[in-house]
Amino acid sequence: MAKKKSKAAVRTKPKKKTARPAAKRRPTKAVKRKSAPAKSKAPKPKALAKSRVTTLPNIEVQTTSGGRVLLSGLKGRNVVLYFYPKDDTPGCTTEGCDIRDRYAEFRKLDAVVYGISRDGVDSHERFKAKFGFPFELIADPDEKLCRAFGVIQQKSLYGRTYMGVDRSTFIFDKTGSLRKSFHGVKVLGHVDQVLDELHKL
Repeated sequence: MAKKKSKAAVRTKPKKKTARPAAKRRPTKAVKRKSAPAKSKAPKPKALAKSRVTTLPNIEVQTTSGGRVLLSGLKGRNVVLYFYPKDDTPGCTTEGCDIRDRYAEFRKLDAVVYGISRDGVDSHERFKAKFGFPFELIADPDEKLCRAFGVIQQKSLYGRTYMGVDRSTFIFDKTGSLRKSFHGVKVLGHVDQVLDELHKL
């Protein structure tokens, strides 16, 4: 009789390893890098509308000291109309005071001066009294005169846009004809420019 092999002696065949199916890789999505937001550029100011005024306009305006003036009625004298942004601000104060300090020269040249802004009469009266201006200021809150002379311009400041007054001066001779205009006025030395032009009339 054949001897039975012991369990220990029985060798078990190693199990064949079955290859596992390769795990499907998920397609990697391309990561889009967020580009830095473009810096918003402040819009460029619109071009200044050119004044169509060539002679003193037939417009009646309200002035300080309780007056009303028809601009076309100023013929017979040299006329200086200067537009400024706002009462009692540094540049506008300096401009007014420069004219005040040289006003005797304007009178010798038979010139009448009017300062014009969009402020009301009450504001003008305080501004005039505070700095002792010897000339009158014209109130133009509805911008009728400012627009007639083309001095309203789109401006930008710290990224904010607004419509403001371009500092400008217009000089008319005794016939009421426009002889010289200044736009984008720089206050320093401007009174000399105006007097020089009046000397030419």
